[in-house]
Amino acid sequence: MIQKKICMLGGFAVGKTSLVRRFVSNVFSDQYQTTIGVTVEKKCVTVASQEIMMVLWDLYGEDEFQHVRDLYLRGSSGYIVVMDGTRKDTLQTALALQQTAANTVGPVPFVSIINKADMRSEWEIDEHVIEQLRDRSWTVLFGSAKLGQGVDELFLNLATQMVQRPPLSNTHP
Repeated sequence: MIQKKICMLGGFAVGKTSLVRRFVSNVFSDQYQTTIGVTVEKKCVTVASQEIMMVLWDLYGEDEFQHVRDLYLRGSSGYIVVMDGTRKDTLQTALALQQTAANTVGPVPFVSIINKADMRSEWEIDEHVIEQLRDRSWTVLFGSAKLGQGVDELFLNLATQMVQRPPLSNTHP
């Protein structure tokens, strides 16, 4: 079994913790609880006959008062960028966090999800913006932590990318 550190990134109250809880324990709570610092959860998945222990680092939400520290990102094998479809401002936060993560951990796999698909009629993030993200080579999924929609797909998509990625070599020709 291999162990992979995964960071959950996104703005304040986009549903990072709810996605992790739904994936790990298959539960959802309407009671909002702010993550302070980082919470770590684990779940084992099997991809292409390879067992992977996903160590999920649920980082506090970024806003104008607090920013994700590079320290939390170091050593990540991949990350998930979460946006709230009902709040367009979470898109700008997601773009900034993805850039921070890329600068800190390099070109590791990542997946993004627009959460709250159960409230699609209230979304402020439109198809044009989603296509722009995909044009930047982002994997953009839709999900609902509340209903469990797209949650397993999100984590398995990232796990698959990590298994299929060739190891980085430290040797030069």
